[in-house]
Amino acid sequence: MEINLDPNKHDLPLRANTSHMLVRHYVLDLAVNFKKRVISGNIVLFFETAKEADTICKPEREQDCPESCKLCRQETPDLTDFPVTSASTHSTQFDANDVSGWGSNRKDNSHKNCRHGNIMLTSGISKEGCRDTEDCGSEDFVLVLDCCDLLVVKVEEVSNCIEPHIKKLVSRISGQDAVTQQPMKKEKIHAIDELVSLPASLWQEQHKMYLECSRALGCGELRFETDSWSLQIRKPGIKTARDFPHIVRIWYETKPSGGSVRWTQDQSGRQCVYTAGSPINNRALFPCQEPPVAMSTWQATVQAPSECVVLLSGENTAAPSDTPQGLSNWFYYVTMPMPASTFTIAVGHWIEVNLKHTLICDTNDSTETAATQTHSSCPVKCGHLDYPCPFQESAAHLKAVIPYRVFAPVSLQEKLQEVLLPLLPKCLKAAHNVLGVHPFRRIDILLVPAGFSSLGMASPHIIFLSQSILPGKSYLCGARLCHEIAHAWFGLAIGARDWTEEWVSEGFATFLEDVIWACAQKLPQEEALKQQELKAFLRFRRLRDELQISEEQLQILRPKGEHTGEVSESGSSQVKHGLNPDKIFMQVHYLKGFFLLRFLASKIKEELYLQFFRYFVEKFHGQLILSQDFLKMLLRHFPEIERQGLSLKSINEVWLDSTGIPKPLLEECNIWLKNQLVQEVKQELPKWIHFNQRKRRGTKRKKTTEGEGEIFRELLPDQLVLLLEFLLEEEVLSVSTLQMLQKIYSIQEQDAEVRHRWCELVVKHKYTKAYKDVEQFLTQDQAMGVYLYGELMVNEDARQQMIARNCFRAVQEEMDPASRSVVEEMIF
Repeated sequence: MEINLDPNKHDLPLRANTSHMLVRHYVLDLAVNFKKRVISGNIVLFFETAKEADTICKPEREQDCPESCKLCRQETPDLTDFPVTSASTHSTQFDANDVSGWGSNRKDNSHKNCRHGNIMLTSGISKEGCRDTEDCGSEDFVLVLDCCDLLVVKVEEVSNCIEPHIKKLVSRISGQDAVTQQPMKKEKIHAIDELVSLPASLWQEQHKMYLECSRALGCGELRFETDSWSLQIRKPGIKTARDFPHIVRIWYETKPSGGSVRWTQDQSGRQCVYTAGSPINNRALFPCQEPPVAMSTWQATVQAPSECVVLLSGENTAAPSDTPQGLSNWFYYVTMPMPASTFTIAVGHWIEVNLKHTLICDTNDSTETAATQTHSSCPVKCGHLDYPCPFQESAAHLKAVIPYRVFAPVSLQEKLQEVLLPLLPKCLKAAHNVLGVHPFRRIDILLVPAGFSSLGMASPHIIFLSQSILPGKSYLCGARLCHEIAHAWFGLAIGARDWTEEWVSEGFATFLEDVIWACAQKLPQEEALKQQELKAFLRFRRLRDELQISEEQLQILRPKGEHTGEVSESGSSQVKHGLNPDKIFMQVHYLKGFFLLRFLASKIKEELYLQFFRYFVEKFHGQLILSQDFLKMLLRHFPEIERQGLSLKSINEVWLDSTGIPKPLLEECNIWLKNQLVQEVKQELPKWIHFNQRKRRGTKRKKTTEGEGEIFRELLPDQLVLLLEFLLEEEVLSVSTLQMLQKIYSIQEQDAEVRHRWCELVVKHKYTKAYKDVEQFLTQDQAMGVYLYGELMVNEDARQQMIARNCFRAVQEEMDPASRSVVEEMIF
């Protein structure tokens, strides 16, 4: 694969050669330094060679796993936190700036085009980069990891100190899997192959061995090179992946400017850091294999100031242990294999927020969906890599509300108690009612700093939420919470095998957001349908507007077409348009994906459709899919869809592989116009237009009542959003009209979606008395305010442009880097 990419293509490179070696476990030992704004320490990677990786279960998409596959076991140990006697001290002793004694094989040379295995190291490598003066030109195997914005200091092979323990353990179970009684593989070269293949029932012993091995001494440095996107490691004389070291330790530190590690302040002015899930994902946090296929488990010890809280994608509820240096160690682990891109960390001066009064959530509520009522609570047959799976436990099928914690700056404590905490158990229960077993055993919720670039982000065991969801009534908060909770099933437990198919995550979460939120509110079916149609109409208008101003190539849900999911011989690939700055803020994959799922739902009964979702989750949890896997199974499950004239080919052509608005969506739009809630808004619109016309005439008549005799209807938040959008289409609104809007609807007390439309009105009509609302939105609702900067600049009004520049200067240090780059281009 070509090393030097054309940056104008905006494709994101995934360099890891996963077809040769596959990471099965990471052990991270890191220290957070707020003064230097770096995370430093080491990571130990445990590899399985490609031949072993080929034994991963790859069942037919609609059939059970083959008998030779390791299925989830019927017996699962109690997942209590296993004891860790002592934390590693590597991270406290490591100083990445002290490199005088390391990398002693670094030599100055001019080998700019030395060939290492299948990788051509070209101009991105420094002159001292080759490290191969003895046998330059040999075909040594090169291990390639994804790496960006990291200072890698040392790479070493780790002694396999656990081999005797593994052999003893294998001997103890007499060559057979203790649970399934299936013969274990006998011909393995590396003891690590035995370790990664241990059955789920032995996960505690397995993790202890991983941890013990990660603390073993190094047994020789490995040569390495870095370029903009990768870390290449080699051992002279080693020609194949099977002979390459299977346990590797990398000493490194992050860079303050790293794209996916955000150093900032929280709403109380205290320092914090979190991984932001930027397009480059976690390669700026640790060297890893980023392609989704590289599913692994991990353990992490993170050292931080004692007053800080460390949150991480881990299934245990971690508690800090003190160090002699006055710091604290936090230890997390996961047993479910996940792509490295899902790993998330957040460190800050947050507090755990609890309800003032205990909220009782009745898990036996009679309002459960029909899908729940007809579903058996028996364990299901799994088709994923072996791990302690909740789907195998009868108790998990009945657990509607999993354990949760909520963290935030102290300044937001009361608002969380008032708005978020009462909703959380209701939304968790509703998600369980709709989708069944929670794939993860616990969850943390964190209110991230104001500079967070979206309303929410879901990772294993942790959800980030923006402060923008808190103002107003509970509608926006509840809907967004349901969206992020839905990602536990679609996006995490079931992931996209190709990152270009973002709709597999976001389209599903957007569709399920409405279903789960209606269930959480316990809405009657008719009322839920009205609200969902109103929401669909709003989303249609948003999609229509976005498609009018976006590049056609970014409007396609499956940009690689029939080649989706394909990789090179080594396993490397590129994410089409993955680095295109315009794509970051686009909603096409959310909206088009939502409408496709809604379109398919219209072909069958909703009750049956949701039952199919549960069935699909049971079949594919813990696995990666392509959109075709879902569509093929759906068409086979409901043959009546094809009898209505739909086929896989037509769905691909109309919805996944084309630009613009699909024709069926244009036809459905006419139905939404007749929706009662939409009609109520359309009835309010003439009142405001009439009011505006009378105020613009400026007659000297004696004033009547404030509303000039009009009686305005109380509107739901989504109705108010639609009304303001309609009013945005009016050429001129008078000051009096804007004042009346502000008063009648208490705009300042509404949620961020309403206030965003209000700010657009203020900017369009230069309503100077409300400029403070725009300023507040730009500083407090940064997740939604990016495009307001453009609107302030386009009017070429000096005062509005000053507002844009002043607000940007006030918040640029805390802004997400991608947002900051876009805004800078707008205003300067």
